[in-house]
Amino acid sequence: MRPKFIAGNWKMNTTRVEAAQLASAVASRVAEHDRLTVAVCPPFPYLEAVGNAIEGSKVALGAQNLYSEPSGAYTGEVSGPMLVDLGCRFCIVGHSERRHILGETDAIIHRKIKAALAVGLIPIVCVGELLPERDAGQTMDVVASQLSSAIAGLSEAEAGQLVLAYEPVWAIGTGRNATPEQAEEVHSHIRKILADRYNAILAGKTVIQYGGSVKAANADSLLLQPNVDGALVGGASLQADEFLAIVAAGLRVINR
Repeated sequence: MRPKFIAGNWKMNTTRVEAAQLASAVASRVAEHDRLTVAVCPPFPYLEAVGNAIEGSKVALGAQNLYSEPSGAYTGEVSGPMLVDLGCRFCIVGHSERRHILGETDAIIHRKIKAALAVGLIPIVCVGELLPERDAGQTMDVVASQLSSAIAGLSEAEAGQLVLAYEPVWAIGTGRNATPEQAEEVHSHIRKILADRYNAILAGKTVIQYGGSVKAANADSLLLQPNVDGALVGGASLQADEFLAIVAAGLRVINR
């Protein structure tokens, strides 16, 4: 069985004090497990405070974004080397809000993936369809296009470092979520794309998270799906008890 990976994407929320308190609450209750990874991804200004709060714990630090260049005259941007300097292990790339609110293209996302890999960050690469695309029966084509662009030109070794996250855009922050069967169908499709592009071994090892209104109430049913390897948690990650309940669901599935 692949390891489970539960990551909290705090988005543009919390103050410095709230971020440190939330991180401490999570870190104090996450035990070491060789088949479960837990990470929190706070806003850029609080990476250091959260990193300090989780230092010495089994919770990893992640960022929500990065720029595609390592340094230079790019006002307002944050580079991969800066994130590594702050202790980040993971970086979300291509989140739907970056794509559909802030206008990031597949080409921009691909460059960011390369930039993350270049400094040893593990990219959490997001793919997913809009509601009109789902209703038009285009989900598999949209996901395949986004994923193909993301991995274009990547060697097998580079692609093997990616974490993927399927996040149907219509399920993010809406209270709706894909059914376990819908999630499994897309995750299975993603794995087949990887097998066709690389090989079955790489596809079988790749961790694919589900993201989109994940909460304690639906975590077990989602994580029980054979190709759903974890969760990229949004709003529920801002409440320590709720996030930890999702982590606990991951542990239950592992221990079945």
